[in-house]
Amino acid sequence: MRRLIVCELDSLGIGAAPDAADFGDVGGDTLGHIAEFCAAGECDVEGVRRGPLHIPNLLALGLGAANAAATGRTAPGLEFSGKFTGAYGYCEEQSKGKDTPSGHWEAMGAPCLFDWGYFNKPTDTFPKTLLNDLQAQSLVPGFLGNCHASGTKIIAELGAEHIRTGKPIVYTSADSVFQIAAHEGSFGLKPLLDLCDIARKLVDQYDIGRVIARPFDGNEVGGFVRTNNRKDLAIPPHMPTLLDRVSASTGEMIAVGKISDIFAGRGVDQEVKAYGLEGIMDATLSVMERAKDGAFIFSNFVDFDMLYGHRRDVSGYAAALELFDRRLPELTAKLQDGDLLILTADHGCDPTFPGSDHTREFVPFLASGPNIAAIELGHRKTFADIGETGAKWLGLEEFGTGTAVSFHHNTDNP
Repeated sequence: MRRLIVCELDSLGIGAAPDAADFGDVGGDTLGHIAEFCAAGECDVEGVRRGPLHIPNLLALGLGAANAAATGRTAPGLEFSGKFTGAYGYCEEQSKGKDTPSGHWEAMGAPCLFDWGYFNKPTDTFPKTLLNDLQAQSLVPGFLGNCHASGTKIIAELGAEHIRTGKPIVYTSADSVFQIAAHEGSFGLKPLLDLCDIARKLVDQYDIGRVIARPFDGNEVGGFVRTNNRKDLAIPPHMPTLLDRVSASTGEMIAVGKISDIFAGRGVDQEVKAYGLEGIMDATLSVMERAKDGAFIFSNFVDFDMLYGHRRDVSGYAAALELFDRRLPELTAKLQDGDLLILTADHGCDPTFPGSDHTREFVPFLASGPNIAAIELGHRKTFADIGETGAKWLGLEEFGTGTAVSFHHNTDNP
């Protein structure tokens, strides 16, 4: 029996990539900088966390060693002198973007070696023809925003006006995205999703990767908060991915969290809705109990990116890593003979950097399981090595876009 479980720790970069200067991200190191801030006492939050970053289980899998190999230094709090429990290395991205689809698709065997479309102007961001067509087809009274913005900040600034006028809030970021925010109570969730469906068709001509529905709730007095009903409308991958291969082979491709959205549902046999680090971990554990031979379970832990990276919340990111680490033994305990667990990320989002955008970084490639020996995987030249490794592990045809790892047998588990 062989199964594959991949957990995306969304945005957990481990050091600036060789081409970071092209993205304005020289010196980025999401994990290393969080560890440094914690060691300096800058992440202490009464009743939440304090002291150096405490992630012993991730360090045993080789996360700190991978960070050190990628950056040439060991950040304080990431030292590990024990016996490693998994294989570890770091991957360099070949795709031209540092966004969510690029990172996920490349890891699944489909590097994005083309240019996405972007809306680059900081204000008056979207073409007038696009907004005019969207208004005409949806009959909304107009739009607010039309700029580059943080999602939480723009609803705080424009939420009340949106409720008064009925005008949706449109904004973007450095990613290839068109985002629409609207109040679930006053505007309605279904009208927002319908509006995003229209927008998805209209932005195709601009080569935009995703339209994102950003529903929120609350009021001007108590504040506005985004709800869990976010929806990503992505274009389908440009070539087959590991999801397609597994679905065609066993029909056991199980997507947890927002994975299905990222791949536009293609190759997904079962979609499991889950929210929050705890909820996604619970859902992953539940799926592992029933997944059959040949199954591929793919989970995205989006909160690292959405709640902490983009909001530049170093303390929150540190606490979230420690929470994941505390629950990691539950995950590894459920690994059966023949299971391969891979922990990785799709890009960086260094919370110590200015702005609110992703950072161009290496990502970890941590592999473990009852039959996986602790070896160094080194510098992998593409995220696609993860997809190639998964395909080889499950006995499927490889892609030719990366190089599969041949794991040594763990003699501690004959």
